[in-house]
Amino acid sequence: MAEFMRNSDAFTWAMESDPRLRSTVVTVIVLDRSPDWEAVRERFSLLSAKVPMMRQRVVPSPAPAPPRWEYAPDFDLDFHLRRVTATAPGTIDTVLEMARVAAMGAFDRARPLWEATFIDGLENGGAAVILKFHHALTDGVGGIQIGMILFDLSEVPEKQGPVAELPEVPPPPWLRSYRDTARYDVQSVGNAVLGALKGAPKLISNGILRPVPSVSSVAQMAASVYRTVRPVNRTGSPLMKERSLIRRLGVHEVPFSELRAAAHRGGGALNDAFVAGVAGGLRRYHEKHGASVGDLHLTMPMSLRAEGDEIGGNRVTLMRFDVPVGVLDPSERIRQIHERTGKVRQEKSLPYTQWIAGALNMMPRWYIGSILRHVDFLCSDVPGIPMPVFLGGARVVTQYAFGPTIGASVNVTLLTYVDTCAVGIDVDTGAIPDYDVFHESLVAGFDEVLALASAPA
Repeated sequence: MAEFMRNSDAFTWAMESDPRLRSTVVTVIVLDRSPDWEAVRERFSLLSAKVPMMRQRVVPSPAPAPPRWEYAPDFDLDFHLRRVTATAPGTIDTVLEMARVAAMGAFDRARPLWEATFIDGLENGGAAVILKFHHALTDGVGGIQIGMILFDLSEVPEKQGPVAELPEVPPPPWLRSYRDTARYDVQSVGNAVLGALKGAPKLISNGILRPVPSVSSVAQMAASVYRTVRPVNRTGSPLMKERSLIRRLGVHEVPFSELRAAAHRGGGALNDAFVAGVAGGLRRYHEKHGASVGDLHLTMPMSLRAEGDEIGGNRVTLMRFDVPVGVLDPSERIRQIHERTGKVRQEKSLPYTQWIAGALNMMPRWYIGSILRHVDFLCSDVPGIPMPVFLGGARVVTQYAFGPTIGASVNVTLLTYVDTCAVGIDVDTGAIPDYDVFHESLVAGFDEVLALASAPA
């Protein structure tokens, strides 16, 4: 049977009927010098063999089955790998402008959903790589696993064995898609019925022996599902209301050890201090515009990736909750964010993410937009590679990840590398037209949090 998309992947794919909700991810890898091109090409060839989705495209299926992955009949590695020379002055801003254009562009849906652009001619003899891929191809943690295939632990590239030949892709029989869809639908219904039959005896016995707790548990589950899918009718921000197709990318770096120490001072984890820094920046941005702000709506991807999961595919769920942006004390802000995030991580609906995504896939696209377009901001924390790595003999200086806004005014993504937290900022300029003011505010918000690390106990 054909390999159908997981419901969560199909959700990110289908919602792109609204181009403001595109799920394009861009990563910028900064290198100390130009890499060995042939070594890099060989490594990407190996990657495309180890991660089948790198050679596959998405094709539609007859309703109600989700789209499916199939090998692209005209896969050409050299189409997906590009080389360019940067124009002067060849700074990080030059690279970010190219990354911005990549982030705003749609994919050719007749081909696999990724591109890699290598940039030579940067200042001080440096180079960079812009990786662009669709979120359905992989998530943040899967992207790090991909990086471990691409990168070496020394300047001497590790020798690789022969790469598997491209599979033959014969034209599919004209009835195959309908046959596979029918089998998928029967299998899905069968799994649902089997799950219901397995759970029915326990549900009935609990209902008889413990009627009050059973009713309470059902009500809690229903409430949890509602919190996951409820529409957000208006933004929490009085400023960041508009949405557009124009993006602006920026970067910032904070020391990993200091951010972690600040988190501990506030009674939270690294992610809590990260979100608190972004929240502080948002408060300062509103203050500069003379606007008061309290809680803002946050979307936070939560990884559901388990040991043994394939690299390809999206293994995250999007959780939405309000964050106390208006709290002045950074320590108190971390504490409150830690408390609210902890509640979200315990949502009863989490094990049923795929079922919920499947139900949402059958909803009208306007409803999906109503869930996402009024979210104020998005934060994503990706644990990166803890040791120095190399690509084609060139040392990786740093990496920045830029997640999609998917309806929010800004996506701020933290990617750790060795001892640095690299922050990638993806701004919707319809919501935040004065990027420089926002960036200055965001840096000050992180400084608020980092000051906790050196404050007297």
